[in-house]
Amino acid sequence: MSEEKKKKNEVWEWTKALLIAFGLALVIRTFLFTPIVVDGVSMMPTLEHGDKMIVNKIGYTIGEPKHFDIVVFHAPEQKDYIKRVIGLPGDEIAYRDDVLYINGEAFEEPYLDEYKAEILDGTLTEDFTLEEKWGSKTVPEGHVFVLGDNRRKSKDSRMIGFVSIDEIIGSTKMVFWPIKNIGIVK
Repeated sequence: MSEEKKKKNEVWEWTKALLIAFGLALVIRTFLFTPIVVDGVSMMPTLEHGDKMIVNKIGYTIGEPKHFDIVVFHAPEQKDYIKRVIGLPGDEIAYRDDVLYINGEAFEEPYLDEYKAEILDGTLTEDFTLEEKWGSKTVPEGHVFVLGDNRRKSKDSRMIGFVSIDEIIGSTKMVFWPIKNIGIVK
């Protein structure tokens, strides 16, 4: 084989390898996982502004959201939000005296303890029921009710309404940057 043919063959092999690598990266990012950057303070203290996370895009194609999952979804103003699922389809949701009630049962929210300890005036989460907020006793079929962990500074289902499950991009549990915040969040 001539030297020129060897070079052409090597270039072609490198080109194929790069095309395959880019193709795989595109498939993974489009259908399986994608990075997202936390924008704002609505999920503090759990997530901080600027945290970089991995979104699992396949989880809800084969399963359903669960209570307290952290999800990324398309919000009404053409932006993606990160919030926590509080209510599932058919759930009655209420807050009284800073306690979450799902279908009449009180639930602890340990991820809020840090902020609740700092509150000197009132509660972290104001009292409300779904019926008072949205005129519906339960979360509608095909939707979830989401809240940010920083309840006093979060634009969530209390303002934007129920989130269609079809608008959920995926769930997220893993912070990969900055180094000081690397880990699994709950």
